[in-house]
Amino acid sequence: MNQPIKPVPLSILDLVPVREGHTSKEALEDMVELAQHAEKLGYQRFWLSEHHNTPTLVSSATSILISKVLDHTNSIQVGSGGIMLPNHSPLVIAEQFGTLETMYPNRLNLGLGRAPGTDMQTAHALRRTTQETAFAFPQDVTELQNYFKPLDSQGTVQAYPGVGTEVPIFILGSSTSSAHLAARRGLPYAFAAHFAPQHLEQAIEIYRSQFEPSEYLEEPYVIVCVNAIAGETDEEARKLATSSDLFYLNVVRGTKNLLQPPVDTMDGVWNFYEENMARGMSRYTLKGSQAAISGQLKELLNRLPIDELMAVSYIYDQDKRKRSYEILKQAMDQL
Repeated sequence: MNQPIKPVPLSILDLVPVREGHTSKEALEDMVELAQHAEKLGYQRFWLSEHHNTPTLVSSATSILISKVLDHTNSIQVGSGGIMLPNHSPLVIAEQFGTLETMYPNRLNLGLGRAPGTDMQTAHALRRTTQETAFAFPQDVTELQNYFKPLDSQGTVQAYPGVGTEVPIFILGSSTSSAHLAARRGLPYAFAAHFAPQHLEQAIEIYRSQFEPSEYLEEPYVIVCVNAIAGETDEEARKLATSSDLFYLNVVRGTKNLLQPPVDTMDGVWNFYEENMARGMSRYTLKGSQAAISGQLKELLNRLPIDELMAVSYIYDQDKRKRSYEILKQAMDQL
């Protein structure tokens, strides 16, 4: 007899996309509105990404966006999904997040990524960036952790007001390398299956099998981020999902179109190669009515040892996007 599937906490990742016909300011207003909606629905976290040199997303100043969301919500955990540490000095991040933790105690998450989240020219403009900064990621994580420790654990250089704040750190990954790091450090691990699904199963196995308990975490904790497009019917969800298809087609083509309204069909919009590339990237997508989403959740949670599910939704209409997250939450709660 199959064991019943237990619901897991749900969270949201927002890249803060700019919709066609709308402004960057409106995208930021959408962000706040979505976070407030997520809090009312009982979502666990609301994370914001870091991307640079792209007019389609306004999530470059991640810590400022986090502050904005914290200021307009009351209880939901808010954080970075993630801060791309090669772009920043660990001291500066410690000062920024130490300040946020001081302003909004016990609500802040610091997700850290190894990639720059942009092209190499932009990465160079952001920091000292050469390949060495990505290789220095483990050392940078250690440095950042130390800045958050009590004063008696500090060195000569200290982050004020970061000292003693113990901001919780999460390691983000889209391959297996960060799984090893998260396991060795005894930190929670979040995998970006919403755009890099190829190594999900292997990364989870590595992380869980190699996990070493730490002062931060006694047992492994895995967050998996997937795409989610829920509608009142399967047909509505299919049409809504064409905006997501167009978003990933942007990535495949290297174009910079704003988030597009849904279309009746993608036939003739992309070629065979482009469709395979886009669908490969977005393979982990929950799509359909509540009944369909429920079945997909059961299959996913039965197959993979996931402690928390994070969703990102590229839906053009803001009300439809909010409704999608509502349907997803209902589907999870009723498992």
